[in-house]
Amino acid sequence: MEIRELSAAPGLGPLYARAVLGSIVPGGGDELPDRRLELRGLEVDRAHLAAYDRVCGFRLSDELPVTYPHVLAFPLAMQLMTDRSFPFSLLGLVHVANRIDQRRPLRADERPTLRVWAENLRPHPRGRQFDLVAEAEIEGEVVWSDRSAYLRQGEGGSQGASKGERNEDPEPEEPIATWSVPGDIGRRYADVSGDRNPIHLHSLSARLFGVRGPIAHGMWMKARCLAGLEGRLPASYRAEVRFTSPLKVPSEVGFAARRDAGDWRFVLRRQGSDRPHLTGSIQPLGPGPDAD
Repeated sequence: MEIRELSAAPGLGPLYARAVLGSIVPGGGDELPDRRLELRGLEVDRAHLAAYDRVCGFRLSDELPVTYPHVLAFPLAMQLMTDRSFPFSLLGLVHVANRIDQRRPLRADERPTLRVWAENLRPHPRGRQFDLVAEAEIEGEVVWSDRSAYLRQGEGGSQGASKGERNEDPEPEEPIATWSVPGDIGRRYADVSGDRNPIHLHSLSARLFGVRGPIAHGMWMKARCLAGLEGRLPASYRAEVRFTSPLKVPSEVGFAARRDAGDWRFVLRRQGSDRPHLTGSIQPLGPGPDAD
């Protein structure tokens, strides 16, 4: 794999312009680029961290929320996925799942090396799917990793369940918390995450992309659920979610969670609905390399 080391985090403005162009003039090839982007010694902006904590519901702390490095890696992901060698237009991708492994919490005074690459292009019943992988390393040790599954709908699909899907235990039913999700949560999360997909920002921009109204970011939903369990989770764990349906905003949602033998299962639903917007699980991790 080619390793391309960056001297600074890419600016998002030019990358969004490239993303719009990529939706008009598709990239080349049918394979994912065999390339890894790397940024060494990233410095955490404490004011930005505090703003992220407030938007997602975390307590203010010098420990990074488990979802925060995903935001730090976002500019690298954007650069990778808007390159002409990438086979899909960024604006046509659907984020369907995310898994984060935290071996230990990262601190705001640490300066991690971040890496991002794409792999595992595979068929899906509705098109093709791939994984975008990110990891954070401190002094030669990978302490955090993130795997997001993205779906490109259209040709190339297969029959049956997609690889990696499995039957799961029943989801928890009774909410342990209810939250009011404001109509501007997409714009507020975009300000701290850099993810300015038009479907999250405003009713008009959402309709231009075939969505009746703005919807919450999937990674905001995941962060808000994990914030709801703050103080009850171990230092080392895997947090895995599936984004099962869009959450239109504004909305009232119920957060249900259940602990069983050290593991957690959780779900986020609109109040009065049985349809989940996100389902997830948390498993403690022991020392050693990431599990498969």
